[in-house]
Amino acid sequence: MNQYVESFLEMIAAERAAADNTLISYRTDLNQFFDFLPKSCAVDQINVDHIRGFLAYQVAMGAEVSTQARRLSALKQFFKFLHQEKYVANNPADIIDSPRKPRPLPKIMSIDEVNQLLFAAKNNAENTKQTAAKIQKYRRFYCLLEILYATGLRVSELVGLRLGQVRLDEGMLFIKGKGGRERLVPLGYAALDILQDYLAFMKLQGAEITKAADYIFASRGALGHMTRQGFAKELKLLAKKIGLDSQKISPHILRHAFASHLLANGADLRAVQQMLGHADISTTQIYTHILDERLKQLVFEHHPLAKA
Repeated sequence: MNQYVESFLEMIAAERAAADNTLISYRTDLNQFFDFLPKSCAVDQINVDHIRGFLAYQVAMGAEVSTQARRLSALKQFFKFLHQEKYVANNPADIIDSPRKPRPLPKIMSIDEVNQLLFAAKNNAENTKQTAAKIQKYRRFYCLLEILYATGLRVSELVGLRLGQVRLDEGMLFIKGKGGRERLVPLGYAALDILQDYLAFMKLQGAEITKAADYIFASRGALGHMTRQGFAKELKLLAKKIGLDSQKISPHILRHAFASHLLANGADLRAVQQMLGHADISTTQIYTHILDERLKQLVFEHHPLAKA
């Protein structure tokens, strides 16, 4: 088998300018496969069952999914080369699907953690014993935070909100999201009141937001509104200040919290999909898996028979 491996490695070194570490990785993966095969098995006798057996052996030996996928990829490319060079009649690895990592569950915050953030943001916004610039900054942040948790908007949708997207009389936001998909998102009474207070406050500051095209969270930067990074930085600073783990808190994690807290309180999955702007409901269903895991943890930790 060695001559075939060496020919393959020479090809990828010459045609793809593969690095030395890449060549070593290919050689290691292919040698592991050949060590698994019966000694009498010739290269043109290798079939799909041999490869499936090798992958099953990898699973049994505890190989990571990424390692399994890498070794299958090496075999696919190796047999493709052999087929092109007429050493074998077909590529037996071609019909095997690559193993995939299970989709990681999104991180979420507890309701108590969200309330701690909102309470701290509100205190900052209502503290009048500070400069006018700080008061304006804190009021803007509090409004952003309330709207984010009330609506689950993507952070880019949030910071780029224009007045024309807000339907104050209906308590709704008109959002044009990914792929140009449009949706209406309920704002909620508390967030609606805070938004109206913020708009009134900005008017008193001489920065009226009256035109449909006006950014609600305007800034002097190139974008004309607060940046995603700026909001995320302020959020992490507040989290750290009140003793929360800032590494586990971000605008996107608050979006996850919005969805998971709604579902935990009985919201309809399709309604949550609509509010989040997901094209496929399977994307929204990931939040039901979070709830399943939390229920399992609850049982394991508190049920008297779980520890028997």
